[in-house]
Formats: sequence, structure tokens, C-alpha cells
Amino acid sequence: MNKTFISAALLATLSLSVTAQSALDAYSLSQSGLRGTARFMSMGGAFTALGGDLSTLNQNPGGIGVYRSSEIGATLDINAQSVKSQDMNQSITRNQTKVNCNNFGYIGAVYTGSDVMPYFNWGASYSRVSSFDRAYKGRIGSMNGSLSNYIAGYTTAEMWNSDDLTGYGSDYNPYFDSDAPWMSILAYNGYLINPVGSSQTSYNGLWQNGTTGEAAFDVVEKGHVDEYSINFGGNVMNTLFWGMGFGITDVNYTSSVYYEEDLQNARIPLSDNGGLTTGAGGFGLDSWKRISGTGFNFKFGVIVKPINELRIGVAVHTPTYYNLRQEGWAQIDYGYGTSISGVTQTNDGYTDYFEWKLRTPMRLTAGVAGVIGTKGILSVDYEYRPMQKMNVRDRYSNEYKDVNGDIETYYKAVNIIRVGGEYRLDRNWSLRAGYSVQSSPTTTAATDGSTSVYTSGPDDTETTPSYSMDRTTQYITCGIGYRYKNFYADAAYIHTHRTSTFHAYTPNSYTQTPPAVDLTDNNNRIALSVGFKF
Repeated sequence: MNKTFISAALLATLSLSVTAQSALDAYSLSQSGLRGTARFMSMGGAFTALGGDLSTLNQNPGGIGVYRSSEIGATLDINAQSVKSQDMNQSITRNQTKVNCNNFGYIGAVYTGSDVMPYFNWGASYSRVSSFDRAYKGRIGSMNGSLSNYIAGYTTAEMWNSDDLTGYGSDYNPYFDSDAPWMSILAYNGYLINPVGSSQTSYNGLWQNGTTGEAAFDVVEKGHVDEYSINFGGNVMNTLFWGMGFGITDVNYTSSVYYEEDLQNARIPLSDNGGLTTGAGGFGLDSWKRISGTGFNFKFGVIVKPINELRIGVAVHTPTYYNLRQEGWAQIDYGYGTSISGVTQTNDGYTDYFEWKLRTPMRLTAGVAGVIGTKGILSVDYEYRPMQKMNVRDRYSNEYKDVNGDIETYYKAVNIIRVGGEYRLDRNWSLRAGYSVQSSPTTTAATDGSTSVYTSGPDDTETTPSYSMDRTTQYITCGIGYRYKNFYADAAYIHTHRTSTFHAYTPNSYTQTPPAVDLTDNNNRIALSVGFKF
């Protein structure tokens, strides 16, 4: 924007008693992708009925019972990410490359000498089960309304007095001393919303009849969920392989979102003394949040081998129970045309900081694998994740019924199919391939705009109105493996295709259709694993 700017920044620290997580935050932390050893990923993760791989400690603990020797290994992951945003006028692609140590672990196999349970095994591993790294940006060339009008609409509907939003005196702080939404306070003091005439409870946004404009956004997400697993398992008469595991998770998620509107023929402030005029105007909303914490879960699983050519596996993962810390801030830059009298007021606000608890959905996995002589393996998995069962509570374990109601409105169960195969060329070399598809986690109401999507949290203190809704995710994989005596080296290629939609703000009754852009992730990863069996 070629204009003068007014900054409305949130700077200081707020009390721990404030809470603001949303259903969108719960979903962000509950995701997990296709990650593990190169052999595991090259076969599409279809290992529930196979075992014998370090990744089974995070998928089916029963796989640890398959081991008859000890193993140590590590995996390096190189991820070339590409996200394309597409509206009816143009597309923009943003690329980045990340390198991580994706997995390392140890399996200890202990021979008992018993005919009933010849092996008792234990293992410990580290695995990056989810990566939040994603960066995308785009422009919306045809708008039907403004974020400012949406804020003005609900601020008016809730009849917030302008004194509540700006202050009753030198000792009054609207962030501390009122229950008004933080976005309303920020928008009022940043001149996005303005009183209608002399009214103190009715507000206008910048958009009016005849207004035109464009919007732009720039989003950077970073972070991960790492899991440290300890597993135990055994072998019962070489027919039943069992295992159980305890996982400790570490989560760190940050998002930085910049949303900008550049408007013509807009309704804008005439001066610091009040009054409105029509002219060029616009604003930029810069918001940031960070969520971190730890959690734990349990896993149980078995693999049954009724005949040598057939294996059947089942695994149950309890929810992960998180204790989390969250902080966030926002800033508004308001601009106006050079012919408009300037205003210089700056609004100082506060950093939103609080603690909360999250229970992710449980996971149920079943698989069947066929062993074709000494040459081939074909494996198929099915996994069920009821995303609508996510649950959030405050730091004292009191349930947030409104937020959990939002979760049930926006999200549904996810179904995942994995298929993988391996063919042994000779005693040293193997070829592998796999495919996995995950259904959309979002309900029809959330994706088609027939319901409002709330991002401000139960106390209306979050200031990131934008959000994205994921749809289908697919993985196409292949790889090669090499064995020489006790040494192995595996390589995998993983192509991830995910579709989603970025929404600048929720559908509502105060504006026409909010800006939205389709997003397409096409990520290409190379994973390299090395290890020893002894």
C-alpha cells in the first residue's frame, strides 16, 4: 500500500487466566503424516501386519515381537515443499526445502530359550511423527466485502460501547478491563471499524456500495510433533507376536499470518476528530501464535501368523494427552490516501498467554500381509481416526463445551488406506512401492461455507481470523533397499499431494462471500536410512 500507516500492536504480557484456543488449533496439533524409516515409507506405511522395522514402535507395537536379532538405525529426511495458491485470476507458488533426522532407534532382542515364548524384545526410538512446516502466499483479485465489515457486524450485534473498546480514563485498559473481543478492540483503535454517526454501539467497516479492492495473504507455519517411544513385546510359539508401548510427545507449533486489503472508494475516517469520507484505504493484519508442550500416549498391538504366507495385525493407540502453553499477538497497519487528513494514534495492547489441555483422537489400525515365497510381500492397512473426538479443556481440566461443539461441527472421522509391496531381486537388493490415501477430516458444513468457523477462542482473545480447511491427502512412494551381512541401507521417494482451502475469515451474515483461495501442496521427499542388525 502506498499510504501512511497507523500501527496497532499487541506488546505486553497478559495473565495466565485468559484462554483462547480454538477447534482449529486442536486439529493442527492432532495431525500425523507418513513418517518413519525409508523402508516403511517406501511401502506406503503398510506395516501393521508386517513388523520387523523400527517404525513399528510408532505404528503397531506388536511388530517388535517379530525381531530375532537386535538392531540400531537412523533416517535422514530431505523435503522439498511446494504450495500453490489458486483463485480465479492467478496462481502463486511458494517453495522451501527442509532437512531433518526423521527417525532413529534401537531394538534389543533377548532369546529366552523357552519354546512358548522364545524371544522377549524391547526397544526405544525417536520419530518425527508430524511436521507443520508449510509456507504459502497469494492474492485475491475480486472481493465482495471486507474483514472490517465482519468485525463491525459482530461488534454491533454484541452492542459493545465505544468506551469499552478504547477506554474510560487513564487507568482503563480495554484488554484487561472489558470482556470485549480483542479483535474488536484492535480494529476500533486501528480505524478498521468506526462509529455510525454519534452512536456508541453501532459500527461500520471500510466496505460500502461501490467499494472495490484486492486482498493478499502470506502464511508461514513451522513446527513438529516428536515422539519418544519405549516398547516391549514378545513372540508366542512363532505364531502370535505382541507388543505394548509408551510414547512421550513434544510439540512445537508456530504460525505467522499476514492478511492485507487494498480498497478503493472505501468508507474511511476523515480525521482524528471523527467523521467519514470516501477514498482509498486499506490495512494489514499481522498475527502470530506459538503453541508448545508435552503429552503422552499408550499403544497396544498384535500380529498373528496362522500360516507362513499370511500375517494379520491389529493396533490400538490411545489419545495423546497434552499439557500446552500458547502465546500470540497481533498488529494492524492502517493506510489512507494522501488527500485524507492524517491521524497519528497508536494503540498499545497485550500478548495473549495461557495454558490449556488437549486430548487428540484415538487411532485404530488393522492390516493383512501376504508373503509370496522368498521373493515378495504385499501388505494392506486400514486406519480409523475419529477427529470429531478431539477435546480441549482449560489448565484446570474444565471442559470448553463451545469449542468442543465446534470440533464436532467442523471435523469428522478420517479413513486411511495404505498399500505396499516389496520384491527381492536377490539376496542383497529389494525394490519397493506404496500408496496411501487419507480422506478429508472436515465436514461438508465446514468446507461449503454453510456454518460459521470460530477462531477467536472461548474468551474471544485470539486475533487470527483466517484459517485453512484440509481435504484429501495422498502419498505415492517407492524405494530401494540393500543388505550386506548385518548392514542395511534403504532409500525412499515420497510424493505428497494435499488439497485445502485458505479462508480470510469465516462466512457470516455481515458481509458477502469472504475471500477464499484453493491451496495445493506437492511435496517431494527423499529419505535415507542406515542400520545394523546384530
